[in-house]
Amino acid sequence: MTLDATASLGWVNTVLLAARELGVPQERLLAQAGLPLDALERERWPMDHLTRLWRSAAQCTGDASFGLKVGAQAELGNFSVVGHVLQSASSLRAAIGWVQKYQRLISDGGRFQMLAGSQASWLIYHPSQGTLAFSPHQIEAVLATVLALARRLTGQPLRPQAVQFNQPRIGPAAGYHAAFGCAVQFEQAFSGLLLANGVLDAPLPQADAQLAGDHHRHATQRLAALSSQADWQQALRTWLVGSWQSGRVPTRAMAAQAVGCSERTLARRLQAQGTSFAQLFDGARRELALQAVAQTGQPLADIGQQLGFAEPAVFWRAFKRWTGVTPAQWRAQPPAARRAGCG
Repeated sequence: MTLDATASLGWVNTVLLAARELGVPQERLLAQAGLPLDALERERWPMDHLTRLWRSAAQCTGDASFGLKVGAQAELGNFSVVGHVLQSASSLRAAIGWVQKYQRLISDGGRFQMLAGSQASWLIYHPSQGTLAFSPHQIEAVLATVLALARRLTGQPLRPQAVQFNQPRIGPAAGYHAAFGCAVQFEQAFSGLLLANGVLDAPLPQADAQLAGDHHRHATQRLAALSSQADWQQALRTWLVGSWQSGRVPTRAMAAQAVGCSERTLARRLQAQGTSFAQLFDGARRELALQAVAQTGQPLADIGQQLGFAEPAVFWRAFKRWTGVTPAQWRAQPPAARRAGCG
């Protein structure tokens, strides 16, 4: 997944609401995650910020079924234009197809795949995490959300024929049965729901072809705008990396000039996308530092100096914040351990 991957505030709010109902206010949750209160003013959140929120929620609530509860409480209204599209879909299978098309409007954190069989079809979720490894609660919440929304669309207490996760079980069996109404298997090849074809293809009571057309036009416009923002942010990140590689320490003023706007406009555009120049700066510098430490024999102090750190101790502290270990410890680790250390 690209470093500029984000999630919608609607998805963030489902986590905050579930935690609040378990007695954890959002102020405590954000503080535990190391996120400022004004993060809730952003339309999109960086994926790693969302993962930090999930980890914080699991810790603060102490509820091993937290992800399942988030999913069970999900409402179509949480997902803005995508929720409107789903409400006018002709069938669950059609609704899933629209989710696949407009997934980015909710989150860049994964994709859905449909494997059709003669009697039933698997809906498989492929997570795509950021720098931080997803909390297992995030994966459970996605499948529980899919089923909750399907029940709302049909008005029926649907039960999958099977449910499985490719991760270990993290909560009591009763929690999974309450969420899915069937047996659940763990440590399987993939995470997904098996739904009967008759359920997937049955007409939905709120199907409205004319209204669907209006919602699709709106969703398509939103998707195009989001893609344009991602392209712009990707170009800025590429420029940051290139600046360091050419021996320059990039500044905010230089970045604004590079993309053809004022510093104030740059800050406003990045804030609207759920990030800031400081976050992109730190992310690009982190990427270069990890590569240089792992893939070259260059002296560690020289790497820190080239990346704009005034003193080796400052570089050491930043590196440990990124990875949990010092640059020397990172260099000594095998590649597999380094990948795990990113989480």
